[in-house]
Amino acid sequence: MPGPLYVAPTGGHPPQTDLLTGRAVFTEAYVVIPKGVMRDIVTSNLPFWDGTRAWVLSRPLSGFAETFSQYIMEVLPGGGSDRPEPDAGAEGVLFVMEGEVTVTLAGAAHRLQAGGYTFLPPASGWTLRNAGGQPARFHWVRKRYEKVDGIDVPEAFFRNEQDIVPLSMPGTAGRWATTRFVDPDDVRYDMHVNIVTFEPGAVIPFAETHVMEHGLYVLEGKAVYRLNQDWVEVEAGDFMWLRAFCPQACYAGGPGRFRYLLYKDVNRHMKLGLGG
Repeated sequence: MPGPLYVAPTGGHPPQTDLLTGRAVFTEAYVVIPKGVMRDIVTSNLPFWDGTRAWVLSRPLSGFAETFSQYIMEVLPGGGSDRPEPDAGAEGVLFVMEGEVTVTLAGAAHRLQAGGYTFLPPASGWTLRNAGGQPARFHWVRKRYEKVDGIDVPEAFFRNEQDIVPLSMPGTAGRWATTRFVDPDDVRYDMHVNIVTFEPGAVIPFAETHVMEHGLYVLEGKAVYRLNQDWVEVEAGDFMWLRAFCPQACYAGGPGRFRYLLYKDVNRHMKLGLGG
């Protein structure tokens, strides 16, 4: 099997001679932010981060994401933060696509290269620096952790996707598989950030309607996705947000694998009353 491939944005702007065409879609049920619109003009600066800019892919917003925010961070050599997370109640997941970063937690330094993944519980006091010679680009998924009386908050961990064997979906002979970074039966976790892989020609052969909302960033390949009543083409570097219960299915047309980083909220009772 070929090694992992990750497509990250690099910014820039199209020339003035380009036509105004694109695939960006924002609806009440789903959103598609294609790689072609992740330009310099839409980046954000964040407090206490130096040598850094961020593409914000999702944020809690009326008619948009409700449970999470997701950034693509670009940190130049020597950049980073000693105060990265301003919300003491926020948990986080980092997933590195390019370059390398060093995450320091409880006095221990952890080096994350491409494919590197860490879960960071609330109030963990982590810091991050790019000690390498190239820009580092990584996902940062943030969620307000939902504590439950009698259930411990999960501890931090550091892994790399290359060290994890993907689990095949039943009846697919490995053509549809998920790289799971935590045990799905461990109810300490209230979010999962996994990697889903489809071999060329593999499909989701029915319209899934999940109670959780989804954030999907395409790491590799291309596919046609069924979102609500629409068929949408997506490729590496695109981001999709799916509202809870939005019907979804896909066909991976090839010629290579289709892979995406998937966020979903899990393992908690439904909040009662409008607005939770």
